[in-house]
Amino acid sequence: MTRLPVFLLLLLIACPARQNAHSQVIVLGGDLLLQVAAPALPQDPLSVISTAASLQWNRQNVVQKITVSTSCPGQRFSLKVFALNASEGVAAPEVTLTNGMPDVDFITNCPRMGAKVNTAILRYTASATFSQGNSTEVGNDTHIVTYTILEQ
Repeated sequence: MTRLPVFLLLLLIACPARQNAHSQVIVLGGDLLLQVAAPALPQDPLSVISTAASLQWNRQNVVQKITVSTSCPGQRFSLKVFALNASEGVAAPEVTLTNGMPDVDFITNCPRMGAKVNTAILRYTASATFSQGNSTEVGNDTHIVTYTILEQ
């Protein structure tokens, strides 16, 4: 049996915090398209990694944290995200993004002092297994990933 490539479509949308106009988190780099070829035989999943997007947020006069969640109805494939080289705060271990998940702490302990504008590179890892099939057979995954900045 021949397996066709898996195509994962990831739409990233940054959502500013509702606290005030100066307390924002922004995703830079636009929407991402990650294409993962499913293994031809049952084996370890094949993965593709992208570091084309980054996160930017403004320092406030309170300790802050950034959370992450996703919406992907009918999710079939695996997607994870990790904050690389966060200029302030403590990055959580790699977060598995699952449809309907509650907000999960992504970067914590962002200090109230320090750089006015902070950044982190977003490392996304998409993967597929033989048993998950491919997007030609089961369709693409479209994620709306939300980052929220909050007082900690």
